[in-house]
Amino acid sequence: MHYRQTTLWQKAMAIAREVYRLAPMLPREETYGMRAQITRAAVSIPANVAEGWTRESDREKAQFLSIAHGSLAETETLLTLCEQVRWLPEVETALVRSLLDEVSRMLTAMRRRRRGVRKEE
Repeated sequence: MHYRQTTLWQKAMAIAREVYRLAPMLPREETYGMRAQITRAAVSIPANVAEGWTRESDREKAQFLSIAHGSLAETETLLTLCEQVRWLPEVETALVRSLLDEVSRMLTAMRRRRRGVRKEE
């Protein structure tokens, strides 16, 4: 199966699109600060899922899934800060928060399965 066909990658892409939808709501002076950082973190999620999917070894696949999960946590943290300083209203971030939660659970399950596969080998 190609990574583009996976629910994980598709939902990770939806996170990136949502973050790009929200980014223009940030203050203009944050163009090279928060806006750049949160969009980079969000794009890193599907990018690392895709890169990991194409790797041959289980160790490499697991490493890229781990990086994707770290980028997801970074995105969520930056989003929380944007809400707390009132740059983004929670009503606007509800969809991306839901996607972040869902993708996080998917990554956790996938990483656990991979660890189980490696232990059995």
